[in-house]
Parts: sequence; C-alpha cells; structure tokens
Amino acid sequence: MFGIKKNTVETKTQKLRILFEKWAGEDVESISILPQSGSYREYYRIIGETRNVLGVYNADKKENRAFYKFTEHFLSQKLPVPQVYIRDDAHDLYLIEDFGDETLFSFLTKTRIGSEFPENLIVTYKKVLEALPLFQIQAGKNLEYSVCYPRAEFDKQSMMWDLNYFKYYFLKLAKISFDEQHLEDDFQTFSNYLLQSDCKYFLYRDFQSRNIMVKDDNVYFIDYQGGRKGALQYDLASLLYDAKADIPQNLREELLDYYIDVTDKILPLDRKKFKEYYYGYVLIRIMQAMGAYGFRGFYEKKEHFLKSIPYAVSNLEFLLKNVKLPVEIPALWNALEQIVLSEELKKYANQEHEQKIILTVSVTSFSFKKGIPEDTSGNGGGFVFDCRIIHNPGRYDEYKNLNGMDAPVIAFLDKEEEMKRFLKSVFALAEQSVEKYMKRNFTHLMFNFGCTGGQHRSVYSAEKLAKHLREKYDVNVVLKHREHVYDSA
Repeated sequence: MFGIKKNTVETKTQKLRILFEKWAGEDVESISILPQSGSYREYYRIIGETRNVLGVYNADKKENRAFYKFTEHFLSQKLPVPQVYIRDDAHDLYLIEDFGDETLFSFLTKTRIGSEFPENLIVTYKKVLEALPLFQIQAGKNLEYSVCYPRAEFDKQSMMWDLNYFKYYFLKLAKISFDEQHLEDDFQTFSNYLLQSDCKYFLYRDFQSRNIMVKDDNVYFIDYQGGRKGALQYDLASLLYDAKADIPQNLREELLDYYIDVTDKILPLDRKKFKEYYYGYVLIRIMQAMGAYGFRGFYEKKEHFLKSIPYAVSNLEFLLKNVKLPVEIPALWNALEQIVLSEELKKYANQEHEQKIILTVSVTSFSFKKGIPEDTSGNGGGFVFDCRIIHNPGRYDEYKNLNGMDAPVIAFLDKEEEMKRFLKSVFALAEQSVEKYMKRNFTHLMFNFGCTGGQHRSVYSAEKLAKHLREKYDVNVVLKHREHVYDSA
C-alpha cells in the first residue's frame, strides 16, 4: 500500500494525481469531480494516457474499512463490484474501478416509454434480482460482520433510528399531527414484529437504482459500505419501491415473484410468510426514505429531494389500501393516512406532474483562445459569460499552477467584490432561464464561462453556478472543464 506523508500541502486532486501515477505508471490527463449524491463521499474521474479510474475521498475511516473488507470478500465470491486498486489511508483516498456513468436509474429514465417498462429494461431488473441473493446468502455466509458500520445488524436500535428519523424530519416538518407516546409505542410494536423474520443474511442497506451500474448489458454494484446483517426482504423492498424509479405495481409483483423463484433455488422459502414480512419491510424502507427527503428537502432546502415525495406518497397510499399487517399500530397508521391526505404535500405532486421532462443544464468552463464551446444539443439555447472582467489570480506566481477548484484560488476569488456582483447577476439570469425552460418542458440549456486560459475564473464561476442549480432545482447538471484542468473539492 502506498502512503503519502500527512504534512503534504497538495490539494486532494494533487494527492490523487500522485496516487494514480504511482499505481498506473503514467501521467494524468484530466481529473474531474463528479456530482455529489446523498452521501458526503467525493468522487473524481481520473483519466490517464491508457487507463481511467475513480478516485474517492471519504473522511470516515470506519466506513472505508467496511468498504475495503466487503469489496475483498465480494470479489473473492466473483461478484460484480469495483476493484480497489490502491489506497492512501493517511489522507482517506483510494482508487477504484470505473464502471462509467450509466446507473440503473439513468438507464430506466432513457429507456422507459411513459409508465411502461420495455422488455430490455425488465431483463435488466431481472439480472439485478439474480445477483441480489448471491450477495445476501452466498457472500453473506462468511462475511466479516465485525467491520460493519455503524452497526453489525439491522437490529432494534437501527430500526428505531430510522423510525425516529422519519418522525422528526418528515412528520414534524410536514406538519403531520401525532401523539408522541402512542407513536413511540407503535414503533416498538412494529420493529418487534419485523425482527421476528429471519435476519441472518447480508443486508446491502441502500440497494436502489442509483447504486447499480449498467455497462455493456451487464450490471455492477457500488456503495454497499453501509451493509450489515438483516432480512432478505429489506433490499428487495429498497429496489422495487425505489421512489423515483416509479415501477408499475403489476411489474413489482412480477419481479417479487421472480426474486422468490431465484432465491428459492439457493435457499428454500415459505412464499406466503416471505411476502407477509416483505410488505412490513417495504413500509419501514419508505419511512426511512421519507426521513431522508425531509432532512434534505425540508431542512436543508434542497428542492430536488422534495420531488421524490409524491412517488413515496403514492407507494404509501397503495400499502394503506392493499396491505394488512398482523400487528396493531393505530397511531402510526393514522400518521401515514394523514400523509396521503395532506394538502400541503399534494403541491409537490402537482409540481412533479407539471415537470414531466428533466431539463439538462450544461455548464462549461473554457479558454477564449480555443474558441467558444460547441452546442451539441442542437437547439442553440444558452449563454456565454466573459470572466475576463474579473481580477485574474493567474497573474500571480503562487496561483499559476492552480485552478479555480483549488482552495487558494477559491479563497482569492471569494474575496473579490466584482466576482460576487458578477455571479449575483449570473444566478439571477440563470434562475429566470431555468424556470422558464422547465415550465415549457425544454430539454437543454447551456451556460459557458470563458477566461484567458480557462483555468481560474471560468472554472470557479462554472463550479459556483453548477452547485447553485443542483441545490435549487430538479435538473440534470452536466459540468465540464474543457481545458484539462485538475478539479478539486
């Protein structure tokens, strides 16, 4: 394992560059940060002369340890997970295999026809379900559960964490009324019931369409570091009731039966009993997801998380109408019914209905010396901003070999009042344009930031706008730094 001294002053990307060149034996051509999802891990795509990988930064050492151990074990079982090529534990960095950008969710989004799933999409889901019991049962047998983080099992404590997360970040923030003590009693009853199921298998924990990659008609699996011991039903519920995937109910039933048939060949199952507990796990998974939507949406004000609420409410409505659990949980059931009937929450459903098409916003930094970026969308919609009006840090020796994502350059430009005024105007124009494009169901909008070398001011500005749009709107932001700069966090 290759180590780097802790007192180094290089940025994350410079450290990743050193790590890559040590492993690959070739120069780095470009490093670009990938959009951040629900976790606090940072991913970078690193492209060399003949190889490309993902660089990962994660300050949570215990989570990293679980990821390394799980990966080693899964690879020994010949499961399709990314190889870990090299680690720098001193700086919480590592390089892993790059499966590309096509997640199961993005494949679903571009493949489905309205509400219908074409046959090739169903086939892909079945490939996923064929692999799932191999993780749960085959690989779960000899897994080192002692490295699981934050807990070794999806036990009583884990369930209560999820249920209280739902209570405090969704019910309270969505203004759903409930009796605190009665709801707590029902949480106890509900979790005790779920724990009567067989809970000795590997539970992936976040087995959903954004954590499954599709490449060359094969499926690959990522982000399992939160795994622990638990029931088979939980991961299946996570996949089939993944909110924005919005799988038709008849297909959910078909895929549920398919999973049971596949799993039954490895481990005989009581189909009736399995389904009974399955819907209980569907319910706790939906509540866990709603807690996340509430925290990210209501609390952190990230609008795109609120867009998932209508799908979760629809799933909840189906359960309330069609599922009868063999336990009495009246206070919880009442709170769930209030969610379905809430006029406040229905406005998110109306907004989602109005915005059927996801707008792609391309944000690019470039050098005017090499020309303005080409519009590949075909509609010519967008803007070019000239950042040369801003004080240039590239004039100073200490910044010449850095770029607009390096901390010293960011600190320099953060202090520039003319940059603040510039971005304020850009943000106002961008918001007006994005909102109008979304309302009219347009599909593509461009924002290009140019400066002399395409390295400092343009990169800084492009990063700021991309971050602003991702946090404020449910749009697909594609960020590109054209001039082969080294992006950093």
